[in-house]
Amino acid sequence: MVTRRGFLGTATAAGATTLLGGAVLPVARAVAAPPDAAGQGPARDAIRAVNAGTRRSYAALKADLAKHLSPVVVVQNDHRGGRYSLVSNGRAVESLHPVDELYELAKSIAHLPLGIFTAIAPYLPKQVPAFQSARIDPHDLDMVAFKGPEDGWIQPLKDVAATIDTARRHLDEARLPPGLQQSCANILDRSREFIVDATRSRSFDLDSFEDYSGSVYPNIRTNMYWASEAQIDGVTDVMTRWRGQLGDNAWKNLYVVVFTIWTTSSLNQNSVIIKRFMDPARAGTHLIDISTAELPSEPIAVALDNVARIVQDNVAAEMIFCTDTKLADALKGPDELLSGEILRLLDHPPGVQDADRAVRRGPLGGP
Repeated sequence: MVTRRGFLGTATAAGATTLLGGAVLPVARAVAAPPDAAGQGPARDAIRAVNAGTRRSYAALKADLAKHLSPVVVVQNDHRGGRYSLVSNGRAVESLHPVDELYELAKSIAHLPLGIFTAIAPYLPKQVPAFQSARIDPHDLDMVAFKGPEDGWIQPLKDVAATIDTARRHLDEARLPPGLQQSCANILDRSREFIVDATRSRSFDLDSFEDYSGSVYPNIRTNMYWASEAQIDGVTDVMTRWRGQLGDNAWKNLYVVVFTIWTTSSLNQNSVIIKRFMDPARAGTHLIDISTAELPSEPIAVALDNVARIVQDNVAAEMIFCTDTKLADALKGPDELLSGEILRLLDHPPGVQDADRAVRRGPLGGP
């Protein structure tokens, strides 16, 4: 049996036009008559009104659909390892931070070199050292070092030293695991030494900072281990428990939305772990990483809005582009629909107009 998809999918553009009752358009240029200036505005507004109505209907469907989405897990990445929310029928049934606080504590101390860097960065020398010439962009350094060689960094570094002293005095009371406690002590001690040396001499450079950061690198890696172990354990526990609550049939259809800051979106720690708990056949389409400059204040509402769009587009794509699976896949995925056509036109040799291009433009098309 010849289906509509198979029939139109094999027809040429001109052939399909004839078979559907239209006239075959000649492959030739034609000059359009100038539009009537008086009637152009209302006429074009009438055309725009078609899309305005479509957009209203689309938004209404999306809002209604969001109330029926199940199951969805929403993850808001934060300094505590992420807030996890389980959503059923558009409502959160449970929200929690599943990761042990060792994650936050380990990362807090491991971030010290970054804290010191942020205090001195505006005052860095603008000349890239020879040993870093292949790694640091001179223009990037020039923009970061926007204050130049002044001494405004001294008090900020002393403020950092004060927080270091307080943390060091209370470190034993935190009762961290021995390996983590020792690495934190080393980072705190070495960071304070760098600050004391720099503020006493009222000078620093990239060499001295990198001597310091290199000396604490092994300890940072130790803290990364403890943070990672806490993250894996916490996410494993909550995902295993929720899978048991929902059952395998519901779980295989799970959508997961993970909000991340753009700089951590390519291999986000939560997504890496979560993917192992999802149906392998669906993880590629049902695990949705949304990168952003600022995390949303209402992550569940934003997540459901995005999932609703994805779900309705999945169905609309197959029904609307039933004769073109490539366009259907674009509507179902992150590609913008016009991107393929724009790439084709950009790659087309200038001044060349093939038959396909002429047919697509119609009889009144330009060059």
